[in-house]
Amino acid sequence: MSYQVLARKWRPKSFETLVGQDHVVRALTNALEQNRLHHAYLFTGTRGVGKTTLARILAKSLNCETGITAKPCGVCNACTEIDKGRFVDLIEVDAASNTQVDAMRDLLDNAQYAPTAGRFKVYIIDEVHMLSKSAFNAMLKTLEEPPAHVKFILATTDPQKVPVTVLSRCLQFNLRQMAGTSITSHLQNILTQENIAFEPTALHLISRAAAGSMRDALSLTDQAIAYGGQTVHESEVRSMLGAIDQSYLYQLLDALLANDGNSLINQAKAMEERSISFDAALNDFAQLLHQIAVAQTVPESVANDLPEREVLLSLAQRIQAETLQLYYQIALLGRRDIGLAPDEFAGFTMSLLRMLAFTPSENSVQKAKVPSQINSVRPTVVPSAPAEKPIKPEAVAVVETTPTANIVEDTADTAPVADAADVPRIGSTSFNGNWRALVDALKLGLARELAKHCELVAYDADSISLSVPESQKHLVSANYQEKLTTAITQHFDRKIRLQFSIGGTGNTPAKQISQEKAQAQANAENAIEEDSFVQALIDDFGATIIPNSIKPI
Repeated sequence: MSYQVLARKWRPKSFETLVGQDHVVRALTNALEQNRLHHAYLFTGTRGVGKTTLARILAKSLNCETGITAKPCGVCNACTEIDKGRFVDLIEVDAASNTQVDAMRDLLDNAQYAPTAGRFKVYIIDEVHMLSKSAFNAMLKTLEEPPAHVKFILATTDPQKVPVTVLSRCLQFNLRQMAGTSITSHLQNILTQENIAFEPTALHLISRAAAGSMRDALSLTDQAIAYGGQTVHESEVRSMLGAIDQSYLYQLLDALLANDGNSLINQAKAMEERSISFDAALNDFAQLLHQIAVAQTVPESVANDLPEREVLLSLAQRIQAETLQLYYQIALLGRRDIGLAPDEFAGFTMSLLRMLAFTPSENSVQKAKVPSQINSVRPTVVPSAPAEKPIKPEAVAVVETTPTANIVEDTADTAPVADAADVPRIGSTSFNGNWRALVDALKLGLARELAKHCELVAYDADSISLSVPESQKHLVSANYQEKLTTAITQHFDRKIRLQFSIGGTGNTPAKQISQEKAQAQANAENAIEEDSFVQALIDDFGATIIPNSIKPI
C-alpha cells in the first residue's frame, strides 16, 4: 500500500476528534440532536483549519444509516463511502475550477432528483468565492428554497468576496486559526501513535511555522520526519525550516537594560550584515515583549516545554512592567513608521535609541518613589503664604492616640506653618514631612481632592495623622480614605495607616495653591500697572486695562 501523508491519514472523521473548533462543533451537534437542520451552511476561515473536514463529517451525520446523528457510526456503507470520497450523493465541487455559469447550471439541474443511496444529496462547494457573478446569480433561487433532500455546504477563505445575497441565505460559521498549543498537542498525539521519536521543542517550532494551520503543521511534520530519518529533533527542524537564530532579540534587550547604546548600534550593524529584515525584527521584538509581559503577569501560563521558557521568566523578573509597556509601544510605532524613515536601518536604530532614551534610570526610579528631600524646593510641610489676618489654629481631635504635632501660632501676617523639623517623627521613615510634595508624587484619581484638602498633623514610621477642614468634611468618605491609603502604601512599599480628623488650621495644599495663584495674579497685575510702556499708553492715548485680561506667566 502506498504511503499516505499525515494530513490525509489523520483527518478527523468525527466531531469528537476535531481539534480547535469547539464553537462550531457545539452548534452543529445541538442542531443535529434537535433536528434543526438548515438547508445551507457556510464555513469560513484560513487554510488548513478544517472547513472541508467539517463539511464531510456533517455529510456523514446527515446520511449515516443509523439516522441523523451528531455521532455517525463510521462503519456503515454511507460513512465508509464518504470517508473514501466516493459516496454517490456527496458532490464535491471546486469552485476555482468551475467558475462559469454553465457549470453551476448543470450542477443545479441535478439537484431536483432524489438522492440515490443516501438520505440527503449534499453539495460541498469549496472556495465558493471564486465563482463568477453570473454563477452566484444562477444559484440564488435554489440556495434560498432548495428541495427538501438537498443540503448545501459552502467553504471559503475569503468571505468578503461572497455576495451578501448568498451570505444571507446561509448559516455562517467562522473557523478560528488553530492555537499553537492545540497544534503541538495534536502533533504529539499523532507522533506517539506513529511511534516516531520527537522533541517537544521541535514541535513548538513546527506549530509556530504553521501559523494557525493544522494542515500546514502536518505537512511540515511529514517533511521533518523525512529530513530527520524517522525522528523529529529541534536542531534538524531548525535547519529544515531555515529558522533564523533569534538570539539577537535577547541581546538587544540586554543592551537596553544595561543602558549600553554602543552595544545596541553594534548589534544593529551585525543584523544589517546578516540581511535581517528590520521590519520583521521590530515585529519579532514586539512579539517577544508580549511574551515577557504575559510571563510577568501570569507566569503559570508559560508552557513548561516552551524552548524560551527560562529566558522569558528571567526577563520578566528583570524588567519593570512600565518599561515593558513602553518598549512594546515604541516597537509598534517604530514598525508603523519605518517606511517613512530614510532607510530601514535608520528607522530601526532610531526606535532602539528612543527606547534607550526613555528607559527609566535607577536614579529616576528612586526620585519617582520617594518625595524630594531637598529643602530648597519645599522646606516645610505647608509653605507659608501672605494673609491679611493671622489664622488662629482650631483644636484638632485626633481619632487614635498618636504623637501630635506642635502647630506654631504665627505672630506675623502669615498663615501658620508646620515645618518638617517641628513635626514629631518616631522611628525611621522615608517620609520627610512634606505632605504637599507627597500629594504631588502620588498617582491618585478622585481621591486627590481629599489629599489636597488634608493638613498634616503628625506622622511616624507607620502612620500619618491628617486633619480636614470642616467645610470639606464630605470628602472624608470610606472610598477616598481607602484609595489614599492604598496609594501611600504602594508609594512607600509598606503599610502606612492614615488617621483623619475634622478641624485644624486649614493650611492645606489646596489652600496653599489658591494663595499662590492669587499672589501670582496680584504680582502680574502690579507688574502691568507699573510698566512704563503701559503707563505711557494710558497717559497719551487714554488706554484702559481690560479687567481679567491679565494672566500670570
